[in-house]
Amino acid sequence: MSTAGPNPTIGLTTISRTVASLAVGVVHTLERAVVGDARVRTARGNAWEAVCADRARAHQRAELDRLVAELAAARAATRDRQPVG
Repeated sequence: MSTAGPNPTIGLTTISRTVASLAVGVVHTLERAVVGDARVRTARGNAWEAVCADRARAHQRAELDRLVAELAAARAATRDRQPVG
């Protein structure tokens, strides 16, 4: 049998969720006011930034792989030219 009546008491978690929800709303409104509607971060914008960051990292990895391959080839060529013994 439930002891809760038609008006359950407000618990600490309910208050925390309410405060967090209000804080998010205030931050969102403040962001729009400060940076303008065109510059507000969106999921689409975040996804595009992630794609660009992935492409930049891939480009850097490819460049590093190319440099390592050049260094390895130069070292092998130097080792092959040195007289043995």
